[in-house]
Amino acid sequence: MPDLKPLFENNRNWSRQQIASDPNYFKRLSGQQAPKLLWIGCADSRVPANEILGLAPGEVFVHRNVANLVISTDLNCLSVIQYAVEVLAVEHIIVCGHYGCGGIRAASTGTQLGLIDNWLRGIKDTYIRHKDELEKITDETGRANRLCELNVLAQVESVCHTTIVQNAWARGQQLEVHGLIYNLEDGLLRDLAMRITGKDQLESIYRMGR
Repeated sequence: MPDLKPLFENNRNWSRQQIASDPNYFKRLSGQQAPKLLWIGCADSRVPANEILGLAPGEVFVHRNVANLVISTDLNCLSVIQYAVEVLAVEHIIVCGHYGCGGIRAASTGTQLGLIDNWLRGIKDTYIRHKDELEKITDETGRANRLCELNVLAQVESVCHTTIVQNAWARGQQLEVHGLIYNLEDGLLRDLAMRITGKDQLESIYRMGR
């Protein structure tokens, strides 16, 4: 079993540093959180939301899973979205993927990996929907990167198709859903120019209460 002592030592050092620079840091942080952002990102250890955004703890509510998927039967993700929207009243939901995503690569192959193959199936569906575009890209890395982008766009739509988000819009709640992609090679975020602010931007079949 790995020795956890270094982790506890790191934690103590971090705590001391925070108090030294701001004596009220933990007192303030222990109060009620009031983030304006919900981040739905990949579980990849190289993509930490707070650090990428340059935000302190308490400023972004985070949900992460393999390949940043929003699946209609995933009660974990839906519960996070509901809490963020209805309790925290976030104003922005960000779906952020990243280039070089292992989940995207896994979904692009026929190799069986186990339980995760079922989780990643939606990425294969996205590939099929955009097959003509993707298969015109001869460079394998370029094709995978484009699928990373298309997956983000699909998940933004999936967020907006939930009753949670549509009910918020029906109440007149200010809520925007965005798609971003992160580049591991330079540490920069890129806006995929997908910003949905109401159900009128959705295909009519997905609009509820119309």
